[in-house]
Amino acid sequence: MPLPTRRAVLGAGLVGGAVAVVAGCDDDTRAPTAAPSADGPSAPATELAVPDFDPADWDSVRAQFPLDLDLGQFAAFVLSPHSAQVNAAIDHYRARLGWDTEQALADGLRLEHRARAAAARFHGGAAGDYALTDSTTMGLGIVYGGLAPTPRDEVLTTTHDFAATEEALRLLHLRTGARITRVTLYDDPASATVDEMVTRLLAAVTPRTRVVAITWVHSGTGVRTPVREIADALPDGVLLCVDGVHGFAAVDVDLPDLGCDFLAAGTHKWLFGPRGTGVVWAASWSPLTEIIPSFTPESPAGRLTPGGYHSFEHRWALADGFAFQQRIGRGAVVQRTVEQASRLKEGLADTAVTLITPADPAVSAGIVCVDVSGTMSANAVLALREQGIVASATPYRTSYLRLGPSIVTTPDQVDAAVAAVGGLAT
Repeated sequence: MPLPTRRAVLGAGLVGGAVAVVAGCDDDTRAPTAAPSADGPSAPATELAVPDFDPADWDSVRAQFPLDLDLGQFAAFVLSPHSAQVNAAIDHYRARLGWDTEQALADGLRLEHRARAAAARFHGGAAGDYALTDSTTMGLGIVYGGLAPTPRDEVLTTTHDFAATEEALRLLHLRTGARITRVTLYDDPASATVDEMVTRLLAAVTPRTRVVAITWVHSGTGVRTPVREIADALPDGVLLCVDGVHGFAAVDVDLPDLGCDFLAAGTHKWLFGPRGTGVVWAASWSPLTEIIPSFTPESPAGRLTPGGYHSFEHRWALADGFAFQQRIGRGAVVQRTVEQASRLKEGLADTAVTLITPADPAVSAGIVCVDVSGTMSANAVLALREQGIVASATPYRTSYLRLGPSIVTTPDQVDAAVAAVGGLAT
């Protein structure tokens, strides 16, 4: 029989360990699950108890995650934990795949469309603007692997991008012969400005430039590039492609309003979506040729969604990741992140460490990077963990200590992080 559809009925005022019954009728939520009975396996049930929460109460939001919340989890954005809602959806789809794999796969196209529609509701545009991927890296490969510049053309990128962009462009050069050039957008990240970044990039554009490849938020410094301003300043006919992973769900903007042509993002970072999921957003799919065969070539977004068998229970649960965030509200989530990041930067400015990330929220997001003189960033990470602060080190030649306040951290933990990081430099 076909997979039943249903709607989450959330109990008013329930928080913490309370539960709400999910029963159902529409495609915007998930089907329920059940464990095998003591007498043998049984079909997945038609109801699912899902922990409810109060989206206006940050303690209630934090309680939805299995993290050790006694620690200041400032590295949760690197590979995000699942909320109780996402885990429940994953458990359901895993049960459906185990119980009747053929029927579950037959329902997969509808569930993938549901994920695309949820992405559009959350970050703007239409469902057909979103292809589904497994990661930012896969998305960048789809974009740069699908372009066809000639050896006479130039791809302009920067010196601030992650290895996935650098490697994707290296492969593009090997395949097409297109020239890859790089520009430095700022010398001192802490003092980077919109005007400086736009001016430097535009000065490097030549008549041969056909593609500009940038990163929305630099994971090595925390600088947020002015994508909209760059898009407005580029000449007609130049494609703007963006690694958007550290801005996706961390900046309060609809993707169509950014003005870029393509944006790739993993959804297992600031969205706190299922691990191994991601999207490519496109203003138009026409410039791209697929490089991985698709199972759904009849639609443009489907054509650029790689075929093959994936961790379907995670991919299908992506809609629930968007729904969790949307119930809180994108604006509220971003405000919570920015307020804590600003508090962290303000506090660290009064210590002996060097703040790498700009203080201005207009050119930063959730990532905060610092340099602790005389201490390797990896050693700083270990020292902070001993004080209950979980941080990370940036994976670049010049490595900084990196903290990412988010919906799983608190202002009190930010203050504790300031004290702990400041103490490393004394």
